Amino acid sequence: MIRFVIHRLHPCLSVCLLLVLLASSVLPANQALKVAPFKRDPSSAALKWANEELKKMSLEEKVGQLISVGVNATFLNQESDAYRTLKRQVEENKIGGIILFRGPVYESVILVNRMQQLARIPLLISADLEAGAGMRFDDTVNFPWNMAVAATGNPDFARRQGEITAREARALGVQQIFAPVVDVNNNAANPVINVRSYGEDPADVARFAAAFTEGAQAAGAIATAKHFPGHGDTAVDSHRGLPEINVSRERLNSVEFVPFQATVNAGIGSVMVGHIALPQIDSTAIKPLPRNIKTKPIDTDEGGEIIDEKATMPATLSPVMGRILRNDLKFSGMIVTDAMSMSGLTIYFTPEESAVRALEAGADMLLKPADVDATFRGVREAVKSGRLTEQRLEESARKLLAWKYDLGLVEQRLTPIDAIDRIVGSRDVNKLAGEIAERAITLVRDEDKLLPLKNLKPDARVFNLAITNGDDRNWISNPFVTRLNRGGLKVETIVLDDRSSDQDVQKAIERAKSADAVFCSMYGRVRSGQASSVGLPNAGSRALNALIEAKAPVIGISFGNPYLLQNYPGLRTYLVAYGDMPSLQHAAARALLGEIDIGGRLPISLPGLYPRGTGIQLKAAK
Repeated sequence: MIRFVIHRLHPCLSVCLLLVLLASSVLPANQALKVAPFKRDPSSAALKWANEELKKMSLEEKVGQLISVGVNATFLNQESDAYRTLKRQVEENKIGGIILFRGPVYESVILVNRMQQLARIPLLISADLEAGAGMRFDDTVNFPWNMAVAATGNPDFARRQGEITAREARALGVQQIFAPVVDVNNNAANPVINVRSYGEDPADVARFAAAFTEGAQAAGAIATAKHFPGHGDTAVDSHRGLPEINVSRERLNSVEFVPFQATVNAGIGSVMVGHIALPQIDSTAIKPLPRNIKTKPIDTDEGGEIIDEKATMPATLSPVMGRILRNDLKFSGMIVTDAMSMSGLTIYFTPEESAVRALEAGADMLLKPADVDATFRGVREAVKSGRLTEQRLEESARKLLAWKYDLGLVEQRLTPIDAIDRIVGSRDVNKLAGEIAERAITLVRDEDKLLPLKNLKPDARVFNLAITNGDDRNWISNPFVTRLNRGGLKVETIVLDDRSSDQDVQKAIERAKSADAVFCSMYGRVRSGQASSVGLPNAGSRALNALIEAKAPVIGISFGNPYLLQNYPGLRTYLVAYGDMPSLQHAAARALLGEIDIGGRLPISLPGLYPRGTGIQLKAAK
């Protein structure tokens, strides 16, 4: 039948149909990826294949293997500049991998498949999936942040999250997950880690991180512990500047290194090293580059950069830190740099110099360089000049090649399109997200015994003051309000952000004062690279303080930064949801309505207010 149809078609259409059929033969509809559990130590067959490939590779190909470029995978016409730039990196610079940032599901997978077809050696695809596929892929499920997972007290949730995240990652063509975050968040002012951490207790962080690692790698993906040596006790976002942890080795051993060691013991495949200065460990002084040499900021804006004139060597480029990771923590897997486009690095080093220093420090993968071509040239010239040896490149390339073999990429590098909507976003994903969220909701304070809301009259006026530090005023509170409405409450909402006027603030205050119950839903969330990270905008802060002063019956709910009570100690009722994911907003609404038990406990302390482990336990209303 196919032969008959093609015979009768116009010659050009015949060719097109043949191409479609050829594509189908590469990715048959019923074909599933062959995924085996990932093990850190390569198989003998993988090492044999890697060594054979290395013998055939030029110096340039070995350099390229160590570079992974970043992509926002939107639809790209093949003649577009963005597509041709990426294609050139694959074909000319022979890059070894791609890290996917935000993008639609099918556009991302199709683009990766295109690049896999162009590459002589399969590409290793990675993505920051700290909160599941939804963190990077549109219309997929976001799991609650790590701190919410830890608030449940049950590491099995982390293990199950790791399994599902890896399963979805492999179905989306991703083999390496840049998760779990194992930073110990013992600094309440941390502007970039916050709820991405499992908490402030090293032993607890270690338990949850090891569980995630085991789950993810059993399901066939490489897990990555980040951000070594620890980004929890910092007050600077490394997207904007170079953070410093000015502590001794003894302190690192007892706090920051504990969860890293636990994941290493659990067999984790890779560790991401962060742009973090440790002056007591490596005191090598560095200076900012002259403005005419420095790369323009990529992960923040020029006004947002934090420049320290008395900085010391970042861990990413420090051989001291590389030796600690390899020799003391006994880590034998892949060392990945944090994105090399971040200001914590680019303020002080050119792309060429940072790449060479990272390899000298023991890195295997150079992630998202600020200038890929400059990075490539810098490494190649370092080998030609004798600063780096070709054998040093081969050490890292061998590891990457062997893992590509064991991940099944040599046998099948293309991702079946037809299988995606049978695997990604399935019912068990939403179910697990909901379970974690409902177990995580934490009631820190309820001095007036307002919860659950069982005494409100049917015609009660309920007002929701939503305060957001994002550009999302039109929809951010919708999941919360919609779920309250389903529970029988009629809720009026006003959203305040950094664009709100004095009139907006006054209107919100007046509406709240005439209400029978007032919710203040606070969306102060981690916003990497932004100066406004984790805090609330001035307009919302003024409105909330006015309501607290007026003794309005305000129920504060933090849909993000759990430390916000420190800024508003007069709040008499305070509930923590740890994030703005729909699952967490729905769970918070159900908790307020008394539909579910409230059983979460703080994985962090609120300095001066409440210790770690605080959580008022409430049974669902009958």
